[in-house]
Parts: sequence; C-alpha cells; structure tokens
Amino acid sequence: MSLRRCAWADASPLEQAYHDTEWGRPVHDDRLLFESLILDGAQAGLSWSLILGKRDNYRAAFDGFDAEKVARYSERKIRTLLNNSGIVRNRLKIRSAVSNAQAFLAVQEEFGSFDNYIWQFVDGRMIQNAWKKATEVPATSKESDAMAKDLKKRGFKFVGSTICYAFMQTVGMVNDHTTDCHVYAEISRLGD
Repeated sequence: MSLRRCAWADASPLEQAYHDTEWGRPVHDDRLLFESLILDGAQAGLSWSLILGKRDNYRAAFDGFDAEKVARYSERKIRTLLNNSGIVRNRLKIRSAVSNAQAFLAVQEEFGSFDNYIWQFVDGRMIQNAWKKATEVPATSKESDAMAKDLKKRGFKFVGSTICYAFMQTVGMVNDHTTDCHVYAEISRLGD
C-alpha cells in the first residue's frame, strides 16, 4: 500500500523524500531559514522540482548558504555564479541572493536572530490548516502579505507575498499538508 501524500509531492522520489522529511516541519536554524529564503526566491517563475533537483548545487555554489560569506560576494564571484550550469543562472536572482544576505545580517543584528524576526509574523506558532484538497491551499495569506511588505522595506528582493507564503510552507510556519496526507497529523503535533 502506498502512502498518501500531498498532490504535488508524488512526481519524483526526490520530491517524495523532501515532502516526507522536510516540508512543513518548523525550522528555527538561521542558516536553514536563509537557504529556504534564497531557494524560494530562485523558484520564482519556475517549478519547485527544478530547484529541489539543484539544491545541492546551490549549497556548493553559495558556500553552504553562509549569509556572512554570501553578503561579501564580489562581482567576480557573481560572474562565476552566472556561469555555473548547476544553478539557475538568472542575474537578478543571483544578485538578490547577495543583497538578501546583507539584509539578513542586518535583521540578525537587530533581532538577535532571523528566527526571532521571521516567526513574529505568525506569533511564534505554526498556523494549523485543515485543507481536504490541494485546490483549497491558498497562494498567499495576510501573514505572507505582511511579511513581504516588511522584508521589502528592509531591502530584500524576490520576496513577494506568494514567495513568502511558499517560504512559510517550507519552514513550517503554516501546516498546508492536506488532511489525507500521511504526515498531516505528525506536522500538526509539531505545531502544538
């Protein structure tokens, strides 16, 4: 008997493993939050499966998503990234990773951690949804609208409300597993 998953997660074994072990689990590690923010921005206009397939390449290309290192990338390093076929070679997205790293460090300085800052948009607790079908899952929310507005004010790029909502799903700020999904109950308990 096969496991029931969210509809988007059965396209490949890579997506299945990601869904089953990562997606929607609360993340409070700043490095992982930075990685998720950059990868969700890289996804804009593309499929998540494409970005997920390139995630290891991104980790290597962006120094393990060490925000301090990424914030100091030179024009030469940016040119190197633009020639890296293992990642999405979009000039605006690559440049935004550098400026986002700088903004990320400023947020860490102000709030003590990016985690302290970002989780305030959900009052520090996962939003528990109970969607029966994938078609019920929204693309944005009032929380992602507020997050996008504040991130943009702080100089972040590729952080529209849709990207912020995808980020919230990724890092477990919202439980958008459908109720028939085999990990729905487990994720719900993590948010308690």
